[in-house]
Amino acid sequence: QVELMQSGGGSVQAGGSLNISCVIRLNSSEFCMGWFRQVPGKEREGVAVIRSDGATRYVESVKGRFTISKDKAINNLYLQMHNLKPEDTALYYCAARGGRCVAHIDLVLNRPWTFDYWGQGTQITVSS
Repeated sequence: QVELMQSGGGSVQAGGSLNISCVIRLNSSEFCMGWFRQVPGKEREGVAVIRSDGATRYVESVKGRFTISKDKAINNLYLQMHNLKPEDTALYYCAARGGRCVAHIDLVLNRPWTFDYWGQGTQITVSS
């Protein structure tokens, strides 16, 4: 059983920064990992994904503001968020899949069902 444990997050004013992390104990040299977010009444939205070869993709609305990364030495997945906006307010989830992404990395952001394991969720609130 793979467990994902998230930490970080919280509340910040618009323009501020927050970081969230996720411990992912996944014994696989190949992986597909990402961050998704969801607000009540809306579908889960892909924010950023990273592949085992280091390739990354971001949803258009966060490009240039968010950075996804993975620490190879320890099993941590990170999301650095800068210049946060009120519309970034959501419950953020980390997700992982052992093995390759099942679709081209450009498509994975729109396919949350392809991820096998999920974190517990971390609330990010940005006030104007």
